[in-house]
Amino acid sequence: MKKKNILFIAVFTILGFIALQIPFTNVLGSNTKFTLFDFFAPSAGAFIGTLPGIVSLLIIQVVNIFLHGGKIVETGVLLRLFPVLFATFYFSKKRRINLLIPITAIALFNLHPIGRSAWQYSLFWLIPVAAHFFRKNLFVRSLGTTFTAHAVGGTLWVWNFGLSREIWLALIPQTAMERVLFASGIAVFYVVMTNILGRLVKYKLLPFSFHLEKHYL
Repeated sequence: MKKKNILFIAVFTILGFIALQIPFTNVLGSNTKFTLFDFFAPSAGAFIGTLPGIVSLLIIQVVNIFLHGGKIVETGVLLRLFPVLFATFYFSKKRRINLLIPITAIALFNLHPIGRSAWQYSLFWLIPVAAHFFRKNLFVRSLGTTFTAHAVGGTLWVWNFGLSREIWLALIPQTAMERVLFASGIAVFYVVMTNILGRLVKYKLLPFSFHLEKHYL
């Protein structure tokens, strides 16, 4: 792994861990909380590459779990861990496999009896499929990213906790508002982080350069 990736992993891990401690809102239908980390995390792979970005997120999550007395194998922990990794994968680069993630989630959700009874809910996950073709727009890209995380999380949730058809359908308007908010947060953070890194590199305050989309500077 390149030195700049190791440096960024270290810096990003520290900043991400801090963001993980700042609650933002509850996950719909549970007592689990979203944090500022959910805005922060998806851009990791865009700056240093998908694999280093995911490594950084894994370090953050694992350290946080142990510091709070949790266990990696707990269902609730896995439900918070995996969605953000898939979101980072989606955001970092355009790949055909990005289409497979939400499509697979739709299929798995509808294979569950409760999921099948609330099939309308899984239509949300066509958004990252559509966004894949228009990802040059940062908000659309961010919307596809947050719904990719939502697709993975929703599928894991229905298979582990079920809920009822009525609850899933009742969550539709709240989910729409929540994900638009998260997409906005991801986009804003990405622009801010791009400009911070751009300034640091420009004034040689960092020994390495990063992949920066210049039209956001």
